[in-house]
Amino acid sequence: QVQLVESGGGLVQAGGSLRLSCAASGRTVSSYVMGWFRQAPGKEREFVASIRWSGYNTYYADSVKARFTISRDNAKNTVYLQMNSLKPEDTAVYCCAASRILSSRLSSEYNYWGQGTQVTVSS
Repeated sequence: QVQLVESGGGLVQAGGSLRLSCAASGRTVSSYVMGWFRQAPGKEREFVASIRWSGYNTYYADSVKARFTISRDNAKNTVYLQMNSLKPEDTAVYCCAASRILSSRLSSEYNYWGQGTQVTVSS
């Protein structure tokens, strides 16, 4: 079992920044790939970024590339999503998730999910 708890969401103006955190716990958490997904009202859940606990592989959706950065702190079992140059269309509930599949962008391939944190970007 892997438990995930997100934090760091909030309200920000367009052009601003937020940093989301995902604290992971569980006996085998280091063997998983960690991903961030988001879901806006009336839209399907979409992949944002992912990272391995070991190594330096990171993956991004085209819509956030060069604006968002995913990183990890292995000592704290925490994954971060630094979001810069935020746009109103980034407004969504952001969830972190864990998968066994490297580079997966499919939510169906993620086994564990956090509750999510709301990000609202005002224009």
